[in-house]
Amino acid sequence: MISLLNTAVKTLAFSDSWYWFLLSAAVCYFIGCFNFAVLISHFKKSDIRGVGSGNPGSMNMTRTFGLKIGAINFFCDAIKGGLPALVAWIIFKDYVFAGTDIAVSDFARYLCGTFVIIGHVFPVTMKFKGGKGIASTMGLFLFSLPCEQWWYFFIVAVFFCLVLLYIALTEWGSMGSLIGVSGLTIWQACIFVVRYKAELAELNPIIISVFMMFLVINLLTWIRHNTNIYRLLAGEEHRTSVLKHKNKRV
Repeated sequence: MISLLNTAVKTLAFSDSWYWFLLSAAVCYFIGCFNFAVLISHFKKSDIRGVGSGNPGSMNMTRTFGLKIGAINFFCDAIKGGLPALVAWIIFKDYVFAGTDIAVSDFARYLCGTFVIIGHVFPVTMKFKGGKGIASTMGLFLFSLPCEQWWYFFIVAVFFCLVLLYIALTEWGSMGSLIGVSGLTIWQACIFVVRYKAELAELNPIIISVFMMFLVINLLTWIRHNTNIYRLLAGEEHRTSVLKHKNKRV
């Protein structure tokens, strides 16, 4: 445990610092409310919420404005989802919760990431009608998993490329997105199960809350894709051809 956490020796009592976590959650929620798809589409003299599927996210941006704009939007949303989590890990990486072996950074980075995603999906600035959260969620894991081991970044990158290959071959963007989010969540969850098996056996509320955040992240993305799932089961899902949108100009 100690080697994995880079000799974390400082302690932090949740009862004495809960308000910092509450403040972090609020700040991250409002970060999530900032929607890059709407901003970029305004630069293109349009509003993505009134075009295509109406979803202010990377997939609709790709279908509407082409692969390059869609990729830029995905990158921006991924940074939005991952950077707050990375900052939280840097701040708390040398701390454990008092009386436990639970790294504060393991809780804080996913708290921040979860509330960014909630803000993205239910932004108060857009009457709670936001995107589907795939890019922000992928960004969260892209930034958070390498905190375990730096070389995890390359595994995440390979996994991401495989998801893109799946989407390119099947043209089912929604299913590829859900596979990506679920796969990365399971990976991180397995790491935490091994690391905190004693705490899980004791039903420690802090580590249980981390797994609840994993559940919330996946429920949000799957529920927001409910219509896509229905169309997939009915064989009516819209195809997303990478080659078709590669050179699109709007």
